[in-house]
Amino acid sequence: MDRNDYYGGESTSLNLIQLWKKFRGNDKPPANLGSSRDYNVDMIPKFMMANGTLVRVLIHTDVTKYLSFKAVDGSFVFNKGKVHKVPATDMEALKSPLMGLFEKRRARKFFIYVQDYQENEPKTHEGMDLTRVTTKQLIAKYGLDDNTVDFIGHALALHRDDRYLDEPALDTVKRMKLYAESLARFQGGSPYIYPLYGLGELPQAFARLSAVYGGTYMLNKPECKVEFDEEGKVCGVTSEGETARCKKVVCDPSYLPNKVRKVGRVARAICIMSHPIPNTNDSHSVQVILPQKQLGRRSDMYLFCCSYSHNVAPKGKFIAFVSSEAETDHPEVELKAGIDLLGPVDEIFFDVYDRYEPVNEPSLDNCFVSMSYDATTHFESTVTDVLNMYTMITGKVVDLSVDLSAASAAEE
Repeated sequence: MDRNDYYGGESTSLNLIQLWKKFRGNDKPPANLGSSRDYNVDMIPKFMMANGTLVRVLIHTDVTKYLSFKAVDGSFVFNKGKVHKVPATDMEALKSPLMGLFEKRRARKFFIYVQDYQENEPKTHEGMDLTRVTTKQLIAKYGLDDNTVDFIGHALALHRDDRYLDEPALDTVKRMKLYAESLARFQGGSPYIYPLYGLGELPQAFARLSAVYGGTYMLNKPECKVEFDEEGKVCGVTSEGETARCKKVVCDPSYLPNKVRKVGRVARAICIMSHPIPNTNDSHSVQVILPQKQLGRRSDMYLFCCSYSHNVAPKGKFIAFVSSEAETDHPEVELKAGIDLLGPVDEIFFDVYDRYEPVNEPSLDNCFVSMSYDATTHFESTVTDVLNMYTMITGKVVDLSVDLSAASAAEE
């Protein structure tokens, strides 16, 4: 059941008319932007790691047959006021203007260590137990400077803040390996892929698959009220006077506000432009990470851009998003560093939303509530949450050792 008249809830993609209705009320979009239905503007913009967990889930469930993907052109990082391509391999590290000559050699040695590292092959560990050694200690062994650590931690391992430095290094090494493997997957300029026609395609593809197995989808159901029996266990959901009986409810935080707590806020700017983001090699789809340290913030900022090459806007139009964990109540001021990198924009919208996580005990009330979407520009954190929920609901663990080549659709 969904209170909205479209699929996907918070992570839907809106056309121009829907976008204006959401942010500008009764105003109409200007004619020079082109046809409304040529736009698919993601409300939660995220890319997928080509080798990541979401792609494995899509293959495992066979949802890939309803979707077409295309590689994302580029992955960049903001450093000392400039935008640079992210080096992901030892060869790229040697060419990168992010580092001086001696630093490049040290970084290359570190990259080779990471590329060769295998958890179950102790001879690749060089005498270090990465479940005990912290990231800071591992990096110190290679003598890398703070600048290099910054882009490794934030642009390759995709950490949101600097807490990882004091945590065991294994997680960071695995994240770097995922980045490099994803990058190698489609020989593109980035490790990311993205569905044609936007992310709103994902929930629709799952809805189609669910229908094949007898699932029923109800859109446009206002005021979905979850009903409980005298023991406090869920027993149904009521909308418009009708109750659907059930033993378990799975929902996002907005349907059970008294079983969640607020854990943060996301600030986002949505921009429609007539050009790619400057200094990104004219990429039609791109991610730029602005590490927190470069901006004097507590968390990273992300730029995300896609265009008519992924069928999310008419020809010649680009859609860019600037997202971050909100640290103030003024998104237009807070996101300025990212917006300044975009160049001239035709239209800009600002959005701030709260992030929630569940505080209930599912074994007592049979309610399984997801976490809100975070500000990161990829799906790894979301999918981990979904897989944990699946295990809590069914008692089973999904086996994701799939044949990754099944998603070759991404190569068009």
